[in-house]
This record gives sequence, C-alpha cells and structure tokens, in this order.
Amino acid sequence: MIHLEYVDRAQSVQTTPQVCMHCDEPTCALVCPADAIKKTPDGVVQSSLKPRCIGCQNCVLACPFGVPKYQADFDQMMKCDMCYDRTSIGKRPMCATVCPSEALYYGPLEAWKARRRGHPVNEWQFGRQKVRTKVYMVMPEPVARVNIEPEGPENA
Repeated sequence: MIHLEYVDRAQSVQTTPQVCMHCDEPTCALVCPADAIKKTPDGVVQSSLKPRCIGCQNCVLACPFGVPKYQADFDQMMKCDMCYDRTSIGKRPMCATVCPSEALYYGPLEAWKARRRGHPVNEWQFGRQKVRTKVYMVMPEPVARVNIEPEGPENA
C-alpha cells in the first residue's frame, strides 16, 4: 500500500515513496463520520473497516501526508497498515523486507542509528497543525521539526 509520487514529473523521473506515517493523533480517523479508521494499541493506524466505511473520502482530503486512497472497486479507503498481519506477530513489513537499500527500514531506532547517517524526524508542522508520527523520515541535516507552509505571494 505504498505509492510513489513524482518530485517534478515535467523535469525528472525522481520519485518519493508515500507511506502512512501512523500519526499519534491521526487526522484521517478524526474526520471519519463512520468511525471506520482505528488505531491499534501499538500505534498502527489501520485502513478503514469495510463494514463501516461509507466511502465519503474525508480521510483522503484530511491526511496532511496525502496517504489514504479511495478504492472505488472496493468502495473503501485503503492505505499502508504496516503489514499488521506480519508486524503483530513479530515480522517486518513486506516493504522493509524486500528493500535492498534499506530506504524503508523497520526495527529499533537505535539499531538504525548505529548503521546509518542522517537525522530521523517524526514531528511536522502543517500551518497551525502539529503532527507527531510513529514513522520517521530521515533528513540529511539535524532538523527537529519540518514546517510545511502554504505557497502564495505572502510566502514567496
């Protein structure tokens, strides 16, 4: 349930994987009128529950990371659930299992830090909304939080 986004499709074939960040307070779940999106006790935000999902797509619009996708064939929102069928029994998610460069890594943060460079970030600022996530994104420079400001003449 990872999808690729083009960084600048007109100029490059460079892509970036879009994975669910498993927010501490998931906006997708907060805006769901059917209460179809649940978070497990260990912090995994799951895809919508089929019997409850009404296909309104509020979650798709609300996610600051643009992750949930509405699947019309199933009339349901679907997204990465960290391969919960695997991780709940101690296995790694499939994406991390097959990623040869470890660009997608699943394991203890300290083990990752011992082997890789970069600064893991899991706090984001989208305008006035502060989001903390279970998933870390690695930045090349020490960054405490990433601020996402809307584009416009006042921010140019």
